[in-house]
Amino acid sequence: MLSRLVNFLKACWWPSLDRYAHKGSDASGWQDGLLWYKDNGQHFNGEFSMAVVQANNLLEDQSQIESGSLSTLESGPYGTFVGIYDGHGGPETSRYINDHLFQHLKRFTTEQQSMSVDVIKKAYQATEDGFFSLVTKQWPMNPQIAAVGSCCLVGVVCNGTLYIANVGDSRAVLGRLVKATGEVFAIQLSSEHNVAIESVRQEMHSLHPDDSHIVVLKHNVWRVKGLIQISRSIGDVYLKKAEFNREPLYQKFRLRQPFRMPILSSEPSVSMHELQPHDQFLIFASDGLWEHLSNQGAVDIVQNHPRNGSARRLVKVALQEAAKKREMRYSDLKKIDRGVRRHFHDDITVIVVFLDSNLVSRASSAKGPSLSLRGGGIKLPAKTKAPC
Repeated sequence: MLSRLVNFLKACWWPSLDRYAHKGSDASGWQDGLLWYKDNGQHFNGEFSMAVVQANNLLEDQSQIESGSLSTLESGPYGTFVGIYDGHGGPETSRYINDHLFQHLKRFTTEQQSMSVDVIKKAYQATEDGFFSLVTKQWPMNPQIAAVGSCCLVGVVCNGTLYIANVGDSRAVLGRLVKATGEVFAIQLSSEHNVAIESVRQEMHSLHPDDSHIVVLKHNVWRVKGLIQISRSIGDVYLKKAEFNREPLYQKFRLRQPFRMPILSSEPSVSMHELQPHDQFLIFASDGLWEHLSNQGAVDIVQNHPRNGSARRLVKVALQEAAKKREMRYSDLKKIDRGVRRHFHDDITVIVVFLDSNLVSRASSAKGPSLSLRGGGIKLPAKTKAPC
């Protein structure tokens, strides 16, 4: 009876993962209450560490690391793909991205026979279009899916080049060694789209010059139309297509005036970086981490401790900071259940990718370790399409 109850509770914690996760298997990571982690693994360009802690009733953060061929061809190119998808309003959009974005990227890489900024932008657009089709199909039965969206942060290491793409406010930070001093400096690589940032508010005003209320200060928080903090996302169709901003959508999401052009954008900010031998590691994380840690603080934690368990260590420090802010003990915070836990911190996902300069510089046609792992423990065999 007790074992059945434990299995039931586990199913509640990770409702979308049970078909794929192998509990207690090092290959797919380990689970400790609301925390899932894989302390060490090997990707095409070095080692990695990964951790996820749940706060919401349903986990809205989704994530993946893919290593090996970045196309559908055996000839490659080969490299490493990292994705952090921070959902809001529900888990549907972030799950959809987890199922489809990397497959779109592989398809466009195959068509162009190389990795590029254009390939990544096309993969984002195809994912946005696919989710819009899903919303259109489900609208009669489930209209609230129009108000579900997700941030989407992607990193691709291929042929010595790092590509960073982002919509929303997840963040990628590079740890770079300064040989003269031995220090490792934090360099933020991703552009964030949160109207708490003045330049993002200015961008919104320039894109919507006829709408003086495009950004509103509500309860001391800047929000687009008083509803949402981010200006770019996948999903959130209710702020992109006016025909979905009406009944039977909940009234709190409906705008008083119809809009002619999309209020939010799905266009990612994409940048390229030629990796250098002194580039040590990359930290990819949802904003749940950065709410409690600075860029340099996170880099210092990774640099000053063993590689093994780096992501889990970052999550723990963030939770300790969250507990401290509420004047409570970390041990007491860990006892709080999902749902209620959201009042203390957000879902947090962290992937730390270590860069071996010898592996980073090798040709993209050279084969390396094949890997497909999702935050929460889904490990897919090579050549297996992402589950729907």
